[in-house]
Amino acid sequence: MSLRKHYRTCHLCEAMCGVEITMDGDRIHSIRGDEDDPFSRGHICPKGPALKDLHEDPDRIRRPLRRRGNDWEEIDWATAFDEVAERVHGIQRRNGNDSVGLYVGNPNAHNLPSMLFAPMLLRGLRTRNRFSATSVDQLPHMFASLHMLGHQLLFPIPDLDRTDHLVILGANPMASNGSIMTAPGMRRRLQEIRERGKVVVIDPRRTETAKVADQHVFLRPGTDAWLLLGMLHVIFDEDLAKLGRLADFTDGIDAIAAIAKEFPPERAAKQTGVDPETIRTLARELAGADRGVLYGRIGTCVQEFGGLAAWLVNVINVVTGHFDRPGGAMFTTPAVDVIKAAGGVGIGRGSFGRWKSRVRGLPEFGGELPVATMAEEILTEGPGRIRAMLTMAGNPVLSTPNGRQLDEAFASLELMVSIDFYLNETTRHAHIILPPVSPLERPHYDLVFHAVAVRNTAKYSEPLFEPPEHGKHDGQIVLEILQRLEALRGGRLARRSLEARAFRRLGVERILDAGLRVGPYGAGFVGIKPKSLGPKGELTLDVLRENPHGVDLGPLMPALPERLPEGRIQLAPAVLVNDLARLRETEDREQGLVLIGRRQLRTNNSWMHNVPHLMKGKDRCTLLMHPDDAKALGVSDQARVKVESRVGSIEVPLELTDEIMTGVVSLPHGFGHGRKGVKLEVAAENPGASVNDITDHEGIDALTGNAILNGVPVQVSAL
Repeated sequence: MSLRKHYRTCHLCEAMCGVEITMDGDRIHSIRGDEDDPFSRGHICPKGPALKDLHEDPDRIRRPLRRRGNDWEEIDWATAFDEVAERVHGIQRRNGNDSVGLYVGNPNAHNLPSMLFAPMLLRGLRTRNRFSATSVDQLPHMFASLHMLGHQLLFPIPDLDRTDHLVILGANPMASNGSIMTAPGMRRRLQEIRERGKVVVIDPRRTETAKVADQHVFLRPGTDAWLLLGMLHVIFDEDLAKLGRLADFTDGIDAIAAIAKEFPPERAAKQTGVDPETIRTLARELAGADRGVLYGRIGTCVQEFGGLAAWLVNVINVVTGHFDRPGGAMFTTPAVDVIKAAGGVGIGRGSFGRWKSRVRGLPEFGGELPVATMAEEILTEGPGRIRAMLTMAGNPVLSTPNGRQLDEAFASLELMVSIDFYLNETTRHAHIILPPVSPLERPHYDLVFHAVAVRNTAKYSEPLFEPPEHGKHDGQIVLEILQRLEALRGGRLARRSLEARAFRRLGVERILDAGLRVGPYGAGFVGIKPKSLGPKGELTLDVLRENPHGVDLGPLMPALPERLPEGRIQLAPAVLVNDLARLRETEDREQGLVLIGRRQLRTNNSWMHNVPHLMKGKDRCTLLMHPDDAKALGVSDQARVKVESRVGSIEVPLELTDEIMTGVVSLPHGFGHGRKGVKLEVAAENPGASVNDITDHEGIDALTGNAILNGVPVQVSAL
């Protein structure tokens, strides 16, 4: 047996764990954590070995497919591209550019060719009906960054390796390994913080993270903003605010102090279920910590007041002096500057409200409309109706609100095209599926996650396998579509076509190399001393190739005010302050049983449910409920129950536990594989139920447009 080793980054979640893949000829022999990766230091979660299963999965589509009724036929690439371009062009010519919609799923963020080339197709389609996973995820964080810091991609990141007081709100990094806080090996990192100080988790469920923390505080879903306002009251009432050097470039501190007066802990306690003294202690300990940070994530976003919660997390970090300071909320300095790159591809700093959705009048953000409105934009007759959809690496039928309505909408389309290598709950509606090569057959560099990591690092992974002769990566697919569309439009010298030709000639590696050379570690590169710095002493793609385990570029460093586009922090943007009126209207509102989601270590996206070793063990698609609620409802442990909301119902097994607070039930996301026409053999054996069959498409954060996936009113009954 002749073995060789290959080193790369696992792309299956945000953690960027380094993996060592041992090859036996052209077959994967084993996958383990890379002990020499300077960032992950050998850590790997159960998803890492799944790289082999996903690459070898017999269900993975390898050639373009065209649907004929309920059957599928393989077609060649040229036929597929021609048909897609001709039909998209015809629909837009007859009905206008907005008659074609686009949905981009979150796996694109892990895909270098897609990140480089997809923005050109987004612009080239010339449609305002663009949607993505952003509005069922991190949109409130981006909203807060745009209005407070001047750029939607300028994310404050907890400096985990130097903090000694970490407060986690609505996040479960033991399951996620960090989210907008890329940090592999969270168990080790949290233990190190506990040895230095304290870890506090605030969540409606005693999560995997809460179990290893020093303190867990139950919080009613959707009341995060009330809690944060109560903490702000204590900070100002007890004279704990200290901006330090931030005072020279921060506006709005007096407005925040005035707002805080209105929300004493006693008022916040009535809404949150957290007693006033606990709120005071949370505020005092965070403000008093020399190196402390408040981290809010998915639970703060996918709720009725996600925008307010994301804003107030930043405000508290600023006013307690824990912003842009070691041990606090800091800013990554990535080797490829995504802030600069956003301007280069026409995204810019971000935008809000330039146009609105046709049916409900929901505002765009960053060039996209809220995904909660996508189905109604397809189903509602009239000018501007979406008649064709292009989906890229997404499964919105399972991941966005009211999946059954979206099923109906997709089934009604004149044309649906999916860039995907699985026949899943969404792509089963496609007329043509364009499958990209396996992730192990394309180069890899994490443009996004290096930019939100808790330490500055850079790592490039060569393709493990040569792509098949007929194979194409996502970038090649979108460029082919774009070029054919421009040709049909008669724009032989059209700008998009010229861009596509230039990008095709350059290729993924040369574009990445250019980004490294103009980045902060380019010319005059200093810091670590890898084997080769290149002739000019700069970080280049050749340097990364010579360091396959990755390059450590050092800890997070203070970056303000230079990193701020306008040079100032806006603590009290009017658009956020004005939304407090909506929060006040909910005071003392009666709340019945509500549903929240939950993250699980062995999954991230729905297609991971097709990996046998990730699906082993007991059924994980269960409804968690407190025993007291079960007794009141007359339901018993392990029984199947019916869960109903305004938009539908599902049936799931019940799991009783005191790890969830009363009045709250929880379901994991990504299940629901029992729909007809899905070709995912392993997932079909463990179909579960989709939580998004009962989330409500009309439930959104009215400020940002983000979907409400936590705090959904439900009823539970015995079958």
